[in-house]
Amino acid sequence: MIVMTIAVAIGTQPANAKQEQYLGQYIGKVQPSDLVPGADRFGSPKPEVPVVPVYKGDTLAGHAYLTSDFVNTTGYSGRPIHVLVGLKPDGTVAGARMVDHHEPIVLIGIPPARINAFIDGYVGKNVLTLASQSAATPPVDIVSGATVTVMVIGDSIIRSGKKVMQALGSATAEAAPKEVRSLDLSKSGIEDWQTLVGDGSVRRLLLTVGEVNAAFERTGKAEAIARPEPGSPDEPFIELYAALATIPTIGRSLLGDAEYQALTQRLKPGQHAIVVAAQGRYSFKGSGYVRGGIFDRFELVQSEGSVRFRDKTHKRLGSLAAAGTPDFPEIGLFVLPEGSEFDPAEPWRLQLLVQRATAALDKAFVTFDLGYQPPEKYLKIERVAAPAAPAAAAMAAPQAVSDPVEPEATGETPLWQRIWQNRLVDIAILIAAITLLTAIFFFQDQLVKRPVLYDRLRTGFLVFTLIWLGWYATAQISVVNILTFANALRTDFRWDYFLMDPLVFILWFSVAASLLFWGRGAFCGWLCPFGALQELASKAAKRLGVRQITVPFALHQRLWPIKYMIFLLLFGLSLYSLATAEKAAEVEPFKTAIILHFIRDWWFVLFAVALLAAGLFIERFFCRYLCPLGAALAIPGRMRMFDWLLRYKECGNPCRRCANECPVQAIHPDGSINPNECIQCLHCQVLYHHDRKCPVVIQKRLKRERRNATPQDGEPASVPKPRSAVLSTDPATGHLSARPEGA
Repeated sequence: MIVMTIAVAIGTQPANAKQEQYLGQYIGKVQPSDLVPGADRFGSPKPEVPVVPVYKGDTLAGHAYLTSDFVNTTGYSGRPIHVLVGLKPDGTVAGARMVDHHEPIVLIGIPPARINAFIDGYVGKNVLTLASQSAATPPVDIVSGATVTVMVIGDSIIRSGKKVMQALGSATAEAAPKEVRSLDLSKSGIEDWQTLVGDGSVRRLLLTVGEVNAAFERTGKAEAIARPEPGSPDEPFIELYAALATIPTIGRSLLGDAEYQALTQRLKPGQHAIVVAAQGRYSFKGSGYVRGGIFDRFELVQSEGSVRFRDKTHKRLGSLAAAGTPDFPEIGLFVLPEGSEFDPAEPWRLQLLVQRATAALDKAFVTFDLGYQPPEKYLKIERVAAPAAPAAAAMAAPQAVSDPVEPEATGETPLWQRIWQNRLVDIAILIAAITLLTAIFFFQDQLVKRPVLYDRLRTGFLVFTLIWLGWYATAQISVVNILTFANALRTDFRWDYFLMDPLVFILWFSVAASLLFWGRGAFCGWLCPFGALQELASKAAKRLGVRQITVPFALHQRLWPIKYMIFLLLFGLSLYSLATAEKAAEVEPFKTAIILHFIRDWWFVLFAVALLAAGLFIERFFCRYLCPLGAALAIPGRMRMFDWLLRYKECGNPCRRCANECPVQAIHPDGSINPNECIQCLHCQVLYHHDRKCPVVIQKRLKRERRNATPQDGEPASVPKPRSAVLSTDPATGHLSARPEGA
């Protein structure tokens, strides 16, 4: 990294020399067999391209390269993630190792083994095949809590591998004649269900309860094994059928002529569709998908490529037209997305994902394959001569490689755009929630006059923030985001670094806007998952009768500056070393409690639980005294343009009810509200309008009732009149109360 920085700074070294030094900095950290199994030595680096040959004896087994030498590998930290990759001559990944990174999510909390397991998932996959697909998600399971990091790693492996293969040349062509297979669309007829299943036009996968339980036992995961599927081992778990609907005979037989005709008119050139049907206790669709979402329990796999199906390309079918078809409770017609590299004449498989809950938020998974081979009676087979392979010459004289370029320069869709496209449903839900919160603030006067509605709405919003925004979407903003942003401003600021996580980006945008209107309270009081967890836990504690501790205001004033000191310390550390500041930012329990669901080393869990326990006695203890993020947001929050919280001149003198009931003690004894500490919970505004709790409003109510009770002409004069109200202060609580005069 030092050599690279010096080269950029003085600008005296050529690009290729710079890249060789970059690769040379890390190649010594691994053994040849780590990148290409069985290899025993590295060759000499090539002068034209930053790759190193890897040999097994005297045989070339592949090439090693560094992803950051070919593509932009910058992660959420704004700094490169360096991965060494071993590539076989045909473009298959033989091995990969992450050798350097500066990602905060990986530094602490995520076991390195989980990141390495993700990288190992690319071993055996062909980069040329993967690069030809437009998948929005990696072909390997994402690591929960490190989504952005692993997606950057996966994308860099694929794009850099493609560039390496372009530089070295591809060794895929064969000189001998080969068969070319294609669908014979001239053959069209109608078959019954028994014939379709018998000749392989429709393929079947039958799984029993015993087979599923045995598969989970083979995983070795004790949590999954301890929760076996109930029932007899011979009882059907799922009976799954699949067929290629764009083969005319199959499509007409299963869909009927009218439906098949509508399908062919809908499909664009090169597009295909499959029919999937099932019966049994397990749903291949699942109940978790939503409109516009992705079916996550199955995917189509061909060679090393895979295709997932979205709701918008799916049509639910009530029944199949072929005579003798069983009555399936689930039938779907799925159209492959445009651009899918799918060959209908070649074998493919439907991979079914079977999941089993192991804890409240955790699941274990096993997969089963339904293989599909188009019957030869529907194919045309031709033998053609292939051109001679240029691989040897290309390997001997590789082409020069340019500096790493952005995907846009090569016509590729940037990773951040693919991530956004894949999370459209989540984005829509978050925007809807922010819109609702905006409406709550703008129309707060109408809401707070209805205490029951306000309480239900606030509690429901906090539950949404904790469960969906926090535990499901893991969109917890952290002070690390601020430190990273500040560091990017000082170094190499790029918007695409921060666009990698769409929900966090949208949250930051909304927080920045809300600071101008309401200060930090819109986020801290409503959109912070850990804040929601604290408040909901406090509500439960109060219902259970846990005695609350009232911190004397003089002590409270001396405690709340602690969080500002913590933030300034973290900010100062980030100027010296961002990595050190990221580690110190573990003073925030957000990662433990929200992102990692308390599945972490015991000392992190103990710290988070201790803070939550303190919050059972002192509401929002962490928010009040320790949260560096709240401190960071409070500083620009003083620039807010409006003061939306209403006060009476009697507030604080003599009445202190709002001050005593404020959940974070943001109201001073004199009745003024400290905007730095206020979380905009609106509780004081409920009291402001409450004619049974606020003495000022109580007086107004009594006067109104007295006026309404004044005898009118013709009414008996004996109607009692309400007495005047007398204000008095409770010396124990500071509450101002109103009592009828003479009572």
